[in-house]
Amino acid sequence: MILDIYQVDAFTHRPFGGNPAAVCPLGEWLADEQLQNIAAENNLSETAYFVPRDGFYELRWFTPQVEVELCGHATLAAAWVLINQLRDAPDVLRFSTRSGELRVTRQGDELAMDFPARQPERCEPPAGMLKALGVETAEVFGTDDYIVRVDNEAQVAALAPDFASLKGLPKRGIAVTAKGTQFDFISRWFGPNVGVNEDPVTGSAHTSLAPFWAERLGKTTLTAEQGGQRRGQLRCELKGDRVIISGKAVLYLQGQIHL
Repeated sequence: MILDIYQVDAFTHRPFGGNPAAVCPLGEWLADEQLQNIAAENNLSETAYFVPRDGFYELRWFTPQVEVELCGHATLAAAWVLINQLRDAPDVLRFSTRSGELRVTRQGDELAMDFPARQPERCEPPAGMLKALGVETAEVFGTDDYIVRVDNEAQVAALAPDFASLKGLPKRGIAVTAKGTQFDFISRWFGPNVGVNEDPVTGSAHTSLAPFWAERLGKTTLTAEQGGQRRGQLRCELKGDRVIISGKAVLYLQGQIHL
């Protein structure tokens, strides 16, 4: 069996920026074990698979270790492949996922993803979490991730977490964030629980970060940058209980998988 594969850098306008994702178009679903093996072999933070149905696409995402409920950058990458490589895309792409229906539309040279918004609520940090991050004090909030707000960009840039100590926390991952200077807010995201110590750009985390910063900055359209050594840029617009996350993408690699 031969499968097509694309590697797309999402949330960036140039190669070697943003967050790389593998995209594998399928005619029908392979066994879950096979999907996981391919993702492990790719060894990227996410591998996206989609299968066309009548008027929509079934979409699933796998890290090298587990299947996940939601992934923004791999959704962006999958939409980019459908539009630019397969030429098989209506004006609005509809994806059926474990998080419900997601829609992606073209807006000039950007792709806009319509996701459910998640409102973080203040919580107590788990024992040892702040120490493992190297943070002395911070405000901590929770959705499916922990949101850790620190005072400034320099604190975010200087983070050198103890990933072994962060593994096993009761949420998916940790987003450390601060108000930005060039962008409305900046962040870094750590997810050793799902086999990704640091994800360069985590679209799904912005379903929580966008409402969080919209409330504090008093605006519904925000610019964001995420990452440490490798970074990407996003635009977020809050619309009621939805958040529109927009970004660019570029193709890095195209090839075949031989099974």
